[in-house]
Amino acid sequence: MKRIALFFVTLLCLSACGSKQQQPGKETLTVTLEPLRYFTEVIAGDKYNVVSMVPKGSSPETYDPTPQQLVNLDKSTAYLRIGYIGFEQAWMDKLTSNAPHLKVFDTSKGIYEEEHDHGDHHHGGGIEPHIWNSTRNASIIADNIYAALCQLDSVNAPYYKHRLDSLQGIITHTDNELRGLLQHADTTFLIYHPALSYFARDYGLKQISIEEGGKEPSPAHLKNLIETCRRDNAHVIFVQQEFDTRNAKLIADELGVNVIPINPLSYDWKEEMINVAKSLTK
Repeated sequence: MKRIALFFVTLLCLSACGSKQQQPGKETLTVTLEPLRYFTEVIAGDKYNVVSMVPKGSSPETYDPTPQQLVNLDKSTAYLRIGYIGFEQAWMDKLTSNAPHLKVFDTSKGIYEEEHDHGDHHHGGGIEPHIWNSTRNASIIADNIYAALCQLDSVNAPYYKHRLDSLQGIITHTDNELRGLLQHADTTFLIYHPALSYFARDYGLKQISIEEGGKEPSPAHLKNLIETCRRDNAHVIFVQQEFDTRNAKLIADELGVNVIPINPLSYDWKEEMINVAKSLTK
């Protein structure tokens, strides 16, 4: 039975990865981010094409869509948003006015209601938007995608439910693997842009952001960071390709710690989550 389950999970992942190119004759769903595209493709299976607005290597905090993307969006059946990322804050009203027929679904529904009284889950003075970097949140996102698909295509609800159950199995397995890896890991880490707040929450870790209020750190802030890292015995600084890494390398040279590139925006959600945990393992 375990082998059968493992085979199906593997097949499900391969089918999602293999559907990256659009197939003719299918309706299109648009999402904001690559991780959200992964979740949506797994559940939607062969019923929809799924495209993301923020391409690989771009920052969802500052990305502006191309004219061609705006044209293509008008052909989409629905838009699945991640919640409150910078791209959506700046562009959501414009996107919906450009395509008034577009149905919009918020895949963060239920997450912020749970977190409303957690003062450490804010970002640049607002809401912490990186909700997908959490197995607990990923489970809620998956349920929201399933609900959206059932609303759009109720005839195929059993098909979507079957694939949702398989995705929830992947998420649960990922969570168990992460907990095993992090049993003997560093409990404090630095990161340039604070994209792992919910990851840290899930596993009792401390995230220290090099950014100061969404801006380059001041000399005083850098000094405090170095002192905090020494006190808390942090050995890892995570950096993302969308951001300047000079200050991270400066701190790393001062402390003699590792600078490790990560990609929290990766389509390969499970692999990236595991990569972060392995990087923290002593």
